[in-house]
Amino acid sequence: MRITRYLMALVLSFFASFVAAQEGVLDRPPERTYDIVVASGFLKVGMYENFPPYSFEQDGVARGIDADIGRYIAKELRVEFRPHWIVPDETLGDDLRNNVWKGHYLAKRRLADVMMRVPYDKKFAYMQDSTGEYMNEQVVLFGPYQQEQWQIGFNPEKIGDVSTIALFQYHPIGVEIDTLPDFYLSSTLGGRLRNQVHHFPNVAAAFDKLEAGEISAVMGMRAEIDFEMQQRTGSGLKVASNGFPGIGKQVWDVGVAVKHTHRQLGYAIEAIIDQMVRNGEMEALFGRYGLRYTIPAYYDEILGVQEE
Repeated sequence: MRITRYLMALVLSFFASFVAAQEGVLDRPPERTYDIVVASGFLKVGMYENFPPYSFEQDGVARGIDADIGRYIAKELRVEFRPHWIVPDETLGDDLRNNVWKGHYLAKRRLADVMMRVPYDKKFAYMQDSTGEYMNEQVVLFGPYQQEQWQIGFNPEKIGDVSTIALFQYHPIGVEIDTLPDFYLSSTLGGRLRNQVHHFPNVAAAFDKLEAGEISAVMGMRAEIDFEMQQRTGSGLKVASNGFPGIGKQVWDVGVAVKHTHRQLGYAIEAIIDQMVRNGEMEALFGRYGLRYTIPAYYDEILGVQEE
């Protein structure tokens, strides 16, 4: 009798494990290799939502630098462009896991085939945890297409010039909440600027207050600052030329990411991005949004090797 009960329990346990395994397989997002992307007729491009000028929705249409690059890539692959909107998590590693290689445990949806606006950073790519395991080995970072940097936009009627950030001990400056500019300005110089740092949900909201004269300056990424200045032509606002002592990385390359098993798709996308950078299409695209463009440092290294 005990043996019969034991066998029944064993069978039930095996059946439960089998069902759970099958559910896991069914829940797992399907692989989207290069051949499958081409055969399906569309490319899902992962972009951060509500993030002008890089990616945002306007009248139901995906707009911005990253959206236009995604469209160009899809056109070259002869497939349809489909936006995959990304809600940022706590870290870049979380965003890559949720949208590129695994998927969020609460969101049973198809992953992005490629993710835009990922720092092209070898240190991040080969970052190790406390056990020595690579933390980001599930993704491939490649295709640098822009060099980005930190920037301040200011009202010259409030401040004559911005030669140093120490000036913001006495003048209010706006930042997007929970971003590097927020943490930097709130802690640098022993926290002496903290009381002058004003928090906003995004850079656009900060610029509204800057234009209204309620704050003296805004800090953000250069393209964000350029875009908001472009939206407010005639306002008299200016961009500063100061540096940011204490920030380890003030200038960085921006690229894209795919799942590590989708390298063939990555190679195809990389070739298209490289063509855009080299033939001037990338710079022209930035120009259409009124943004300054700097070629990634990655190309400086390549050109340096070629010249030698």
